[in-house]
Amino acid sequence: MVVEEGAEAHRSGFVALLGRPNVGKSTLLNRIVGTKVAITSRVPHTTRTRVRGVLDRPDAQLVFVDTPGIHKPRTPLGSRLNETASHTIDDVDVCVLMVEANAPIGRGDRFIAGRLPRGPVVAVNKIDAARRSDVLEHLAAAASDLGLGDAEYFPVSARTGAGVPELVEHLVSRMPVGPRYFPPGMVTDVEEAFFVAELVREQLIRHAEEELPHSIACRVTEWEWPRIRCEILVERESQKGIVIGKGGSVLKAVGTAVREQLEPGAYLELFVKLDKGWQRRPDAIERLGY
Repeated sequence: MVVEEGAEAHRSGFVALLGRPNVGKSTLLNRIVGTKVAITSRVPHTTRTRVRGVLDRPDAQLVFVDTPGIHKPRTPLGSRLNETASHTIDDVDVCVLMVEANAPIGRGDRFIAGRLPRGPVVAVNKIDAARRSDVLEHLAAAASDLGLGDAEYFPVSARTGAGVPELVEHLVSRMPVGPRYFPPGMVTDVEEAFFVAELVREQLIRHAEEELPHSIACRVTEWEWPRIRCEILVERESQKGIVIGKGGSVLKAVGTAVREQLEPGAYLELFVKLDKGWQRRPDAIERLGY
């Protein structure tokens, strides 16, 4: 790329957001990009694929890769999620390890830290949920317990945005000189149909959080705008009633919440389908794009 004399070089590159489940990776991605590109919830393992969000500025373009939380897997799906996150480490310019300011550094945090290349960044998230003195102590503990001698540490709140600009500026400074990888105005490469299916899953989690099985999956099977048909897959017949709700109450609430996030006029049809043991079957995991 040619840079005019006197002009600052344009920087670009890829940044991975890594960490245990539910540390706020997707919330941070949405905060940095400035719009919703990844679903969020209080339930672990909400993110199941790599989601890319693009921060485009006149001086830089950063492509952030949100990853599934790394955990001890109990199913083939869990193993696939770990593989997805681990493979991302080798494909980016900088790795950001996220830990929580309101929880001690644990075995999972140290496990991920041990797999990172040199020069990682540690984002200590959820400082809005901790006292300032506790945050300072946690920063010191993270620096000691993670064993990342060459890491840079940033206290942030993905929820409020506190500390996020400083983190972003540091990441921009770490990027090599390079061109834009995505055109201006493009904030994600996630296909629209996949994103709608994810919105349905997000709302299912929110409307039936206590009873809803973590094994549900959603996929758009027909798209003839304004009509969208989305299937909700469950593993057991007994789970259908939870997803549908009494008198269809859960499905109705989910459909209403999702339509509010779509273009006006969208007609969303939701169907519940039994797919026995799908998260333990490699063919089903592949078919769903995980």
